[in-house]
Amino acid sequence: MSHNSPMLVVRPAGPADLDSLMELAVLSGRGFTSLPEDEATLLDRLTLSEASFTGAIGPREAWYTLMLEDSETGRIEGLCGVRAAVGVARPHFSFRVMTLAQFSSAIGTRFDHQALVLVNECAGWTEVGSLYLRPERRSGGAGSLLARSRYMLIGVDRPRFAETVMAELRGYFSPDGTCPFWEGVASKFFRLPFEQADHMVMSTDGQFILDLAPRHPIYVELIDEAAHAAIGRVHVEGEAARAMLEHEGFRGSGLIDIFDGGPTYSVPRDSITTIDRTAPMTLMMGNPVEAPERLVSTASIEGFRATRAKVRIEDGQAMLDAAAIEALRLAPGDIVRVRQ
Repeated sequence: MSHNSPMLVVRPAGPADLDSLMELAVLSGRGFTSLPEDEATLLDRLTLSEASFTGAIGPREAWYTLMLEDSETGRIEGLCGVRAAVGVARPHFSFRVMTLAQFSSAIGTRFDHQALVLVNECAGWTEVGSLYLRPERRSGGAGSLLARSRYMLIGVDRPRFAETVMAELRGYFSPDGTCPFWEGVASKFFRLPFEQADHMVMSTDGQFILDLAPRHPIYVELIDEAAHAAIGRVHVEGEAARAMLEHEGFRGSGLIDIFDGGPTYSVPRDSITTIDRTAPMTLMMGNPVEAPERLVSTASIEGFRATRAKVRIEDGQAMLDAAAIEALRLAPGDIVRVRQ
């Protein structure tokens, strides 16, 4: 990374970031559930983030929001989040796509039916999500830095997070902007516009889901073709996210979102590639010009920061230049975590 190029740093989000977060929420558009265009909801989220990083709330209630900042301009280029445990205060519903076998000896026929069954299987899992980048920042490694910073954060203090980590991918939307799974399945139970239901998930306790969600298996064969085809299908803008998740070891879990039908991916925490390949080292200052660029983070959750920088590794020490050390707000002799 040459010094004339701006340095991107991932850092904790707090209430002072409300204007930037609101701007990103407007940019992200519909279907991006985790970023509603609602100041009160976003402010709650930022307040909770601050309390999570400082340890002011219990580890299971923590919801960390991370900002990607251009250290030169101070502009927020994107954000992502890590929720320590979903489905704790209220159920986290999904549909499991199940196969039900039926057999009739009278006519010697066996049928396998696929059915959607409402479940709360993810309770207690850690969720990585809310990854959003300004469109003009979607190349050049910013997305990878932001996505992997979530695993760097989890790796700093693994016991704060669950043994299973999940990610929900946005479901498929038609080119005309409608959501086939919502139109064909979910709207039949919730009788609300997609936006309103989507917004209520984030801004209420979700009781309406408990009240209205289907109690019985839904036979997939009875669902219209467009909704059927959308089951477990990823939003066109979610393909890059899916590829990055698979690269870290995530796989489809057989669960889908009850509103848009998008797939839920999961992975055992300790086998996430970035966590597995990251090691603590002592920081030293130097000029590692020829060294490869690596992902580097602080070794504590409070004041967590991560960036990409040239790192020379020798004898358990990591040599970084002054700009990278400053970006991490560390000093020589501190511990850093480096992805090998």
